[in-house]
Amino acid sequence: MTAPMTSSGSTTSHSRIATIPTGLLIGGRWREAVDGKVFDVENPATGEVLAAVADAGPADGDDALAAAVKAQASWARTAPRYRSEILRRAYDLVMARQDWLAEVMTSEMGKPLAEAKGEVAYAAEFLRWFSEEAVRISGDHTTTGDGANRIVVTREPVGPCVLITPWNFPLAMGTRKIAPAVAAGCTMVLKPAPQTPLSSLALAALLQESGLPDGVLNVVNTTDAATVVERWMTSGKARKVSFTGSTTVGKLLLRQAAETVMRASMELGGNAPFIVCADADIDTAVDGAMAAKMRNMGEACTAANRMYVHRDIAGAFSKRLAARMAALTVGNGLDDDTEVGPLIDSAGRAKVQRLVDDALQRGATALTGGRLPEGPGYFYPPTVLADVSADSDLMTTEIFGPVAPIVPFDDEDEVINRANNTDWGLVGYLFTQDIDRALDLSDRLEVGMVGVNTGVVSNPAAPFGGVKQSGLGREGGKVGIDEFLEYKYLSIPRRKGR
Repeated sequence: MTAPMTSSGSTTSHSRIATIPTGLLIGGRWREAVDGKVFDVENPATGEVLAAVADAGPADGDDALAAAVKAQASWARTAPRYRSEILRRAYDLVMARQDWLAEVMTSEMGKPLAEAKGEVAYAAEFLRWFSEEAVRISGDHTTTGDGANRIVVTREPVGPCVLITPWNFPLAMGTRKIAPAVAAGCTMVLKPAPQTPLSSLALAALLQESGLPDGVLNVVNTTDAATVVERWMTSGKARKVSFTGSTTVGKLLLRQAAETVMRASMELGGNAPFIVCADADIDTAVDGAMAAKMRNMGEACTAANRMYVHRDIAGAFSKRLAARMAALTVGNGLDDDTEVGPLIDSAGRAKVQRLVDDALQRGATALTGGRLPEGPGYFYPPTVLADVSADSDLMTTEIFGPVAPIVPFDDEDEVINRANNTDWGLVGYLFTQDIDRALDLSDRLEVGMVGVNTGVVSNPAAPFGGVKQSGLGREGGKVGIDEFLEYKYLSIPRRKGR
C-alpha cells in the first residue's frame, strides 16, 4: 500500500485535517485521479478551503468497481469472527479519535462541535452493532412435507455493493452502510457527497488501520457522480445499491438498478409531521420539537417538517418554542458556545428563505427569525412561524433548515388526514399523555417510524426506514444485515427407509 495523499495546502488553523488522505482509495492504494483533477472542500461557516481532494472520473470509478469485484470471492469466504473483529477494532479506533473526527466533520459541514461528537459516537455504534451481528448470520434446516428431502437454507453475501452517502451525516451514514456490508462479507465502492468527503476518507483510513483487506472498501470522491455511478449501476458487476439522499435521485437509481435487477436499499426524503395533542405535556413537547427540528440545523430527513398543534394549546406551545429557538447561539460550529451552525451552501440557504417568504406572504407570522443575517457564511436564524397556511410551499417541501412551521388543528381525524396527505412517510412524532391515543394514532400514521413523546428515533439497534416515497428497505437493527445477504436453498434427498 502506498502512502496516502494528504492535504498540505489548507489554510485552516486545524492541523488535524492535514492528516486525512485526500486521494481515491482503490484496491487498498491511495492514488490520484487518472486525469489529476481535484476539487476543493470548503468550510460553510467561513468559505475557507480545507483541502483539495482527488476528483474521480469514469476510469477511476471503473477501477474501483474492478477492485471490489476482484476482492469479493476471497472476502466472502472469510470467517464471521474475522469480520467481526475488524469492525470491533474500527469501533475502538473511531471512539479513540472522536475529537479528531468531530473537528473534521464540523469543519466541512458546519454542525456544532458538540453535535458532531454525538454523531461520531452514533456512527461508531453501527460498527459495534454489526460486529456482533456478523457472527449471528443464520440459516435453516428442515424436511419437506412428504419427508423425502432435507431443506438446508444458507445465507450468502449479495456481492459487490454501491454505497452512496449524503453530506448531512457524513460519518454515520457511512458506517450505517459499510458496517453491515463488511459483516455480511460484501465488498464495496463508496461515493461520498462532494461537500463532505473528508469524513468518509478519514473513516476509510481507520478501517484500513483496523485490518480491512485491500479492495473490500473502495472510496471514490467525484463531482461527476452521474457518469461514475451510472457506469457502476449498468455494469452488471455490482449486485446491490444502497443510497441515502433525495427521492428524485433515488428514483433515477431505481430505474438504473432495474436494468440489471440489482438489490436496492433507498433512504429518501421526508416530510415529518409533529403532532401535539391537547393533553400533551407542553414542556415535553417543546423539548421534543427542539430535538426533532434542530438536529443538524434542521438538515435531516427525520426533521420535523410540519408541526400540528391542537388549537387549545397552540398559542402556549408556539410562544415557548419561539423563546427556546430565539435563545440559541448561531455561529461557527468550531466555537465552543455555538448551538446552531451554518447551512451547507448558498443554494440550501436560498431555498429556506424562499419557503419562509412564501409562508409569510400567505399569512403566517414569524415569532422569531425569518430573515437572512449579514456577514459571511451560510447561516440562517432559528425561525418559528405561527398560523401557517396549509397551502404554503413548506408544507409540501422538505425544508432542510431551522424553520418550525406551526399549524393548529381541532380533531384527531383532521390531523391524521393532514399528516398522511403527502408522498413521503419516513417518520412522525406524536405527543400525548394517553397511551391508548398514542397507540391508535401511531397505527394510523403512514410512516416507517414514530417517536412517541420523543423527538429522536434514530438508534443503531432499531430498523431505520420509511414507506411510500421515503424509501425501500431498512438500515440498522437486526434486519439491517439482511439487505446485504441472499438466501440459498439446498434440496438434499433423504436416505430411503430413514
